[in-house]
Amino acid sequence: MRILLLSAYAARSHVAWREALQTMLPEHEFTVLELPPRHFNWRVRGNPLHWALAETKALTADYDLLLATSMVDLATLRGLVPALASLPSLLYFHENQFAYPASAHQTGQVEVQMVSIYSALAADRLAFNSCFNRDSFLDGVSTLLRRLPDKVPPGIVDRLRARSQDLPVPFSSPVMGDAEKDRGASAFRGSRGNAPETLRILWVGRLEYDKGCDRLPAFAELLEQSGVDFELAVVGQEFRERPASVSELQNRFGHRLVHVGYLPSREDYLATLLDADVVVSTALHEFQGLAVLEAVSLCCLPIVPNRQVYSEWFDAEFLYEGDTADATVDGRAAAEAVMRIAALQRAGRVSAPDVSRFSQQALAGDYRDLFADTSALASPAT
Repeated sequence: MRILLLSAYAARSHVAWREALQTMLPEHEFTVLELPPRHFNWRVRGNPLHWALAETKALTADYDLLLATSMVDLATLRGLVPALASLPSLLYFHENQFAYPASAHQTGQVEVQMVSIYSALAADRLAFNSCFNRDSFLDGVSTLLRRLPDKVPPGIVDRLRARSQDLPVPFSSPVMGDAEKDRGASAFRGSRGNAPETLRILWVGRLEYDKGCDRLPAFAELLEQSGVDFELAVVGQEFRERPASVSELQNRFGHRLVHVGYLPSREDYLATLLDADVVVSTALHEFQGLAVLEAVSLCCLPIVPNRQVYSEWFDAEFLYEGDTADATVDGRAAAEAVMRIAALQRAGRVSAPDVSRFSQQALAGDYRDLFADTSALASPAT
């Protein structure tokens, strides 16, 4: 099958998804057009303008399927490039703009949300990386349409729901051979504690507001007050400005930190996951939590908030009840959950949950079937 893959905001997770597809479906031929992950609002509105005029040859080649991420303005693009209007299309949602927590820098949210509605209506099939992502998108569409003053046709949400399914982003099986383990430099190896009883805690996520890194000072403070012997690796992509909460964490708890920031080596990253006892999320939003799932696949015990997608993936023993409105309460709740799960681990009463259903091996057939079913469809009448 010849597949045109369009990714309008190629963040790391989107690139990882694309690479996984190319790896696990080698029988398909992918033509990939990606745009860099910056200038968000312009990317969402500007991608059809750029592609339609700068990539005409690539867009008008012969394909069996159009696969686009939800940042693509699919409705406009299909209008500007008639060859795409009759090509069966699948829109993949890594996230949606209805459930994303707002920041002080965001503008034009309604416009971006409307683009996602038009794109969804222009697609033959919709796939979401979790039920939470799908349901929050459909709920958000319903809420927004009720706010519009008039001339809103009935049945839009039902039409979109009928085209939708959940299909997670797969991760590659990250089991490392002995040679890779030897090459990998874990953040925990040779660190300050390094005693057998030291609890090795991993926090993984972008160092941004939506991943809840402002919870980390309160998290570390309660562990310190409780006398827990712990080491903490804060691993994630950084941007121009390091959050003040991360600087506070370094100033107050530098003696507990073994790493802060990005690990550019895949081997070093996986080695750090292998050496961790617990992986913690304090995210204010999570549509799948791929980094946490990958850590759990390497036997880390998850401690995650009982919100967004996590209650979909994990049993109650791995969830904590926090407070998104209060960083201190939220961080302390995560720390209490870590201490509870660590005690169960020492007693041999808990083990990492099975997440093999998210592997490339487990999901390849589902993707293959969805691509085949979509490519057999005619363009929808919206």
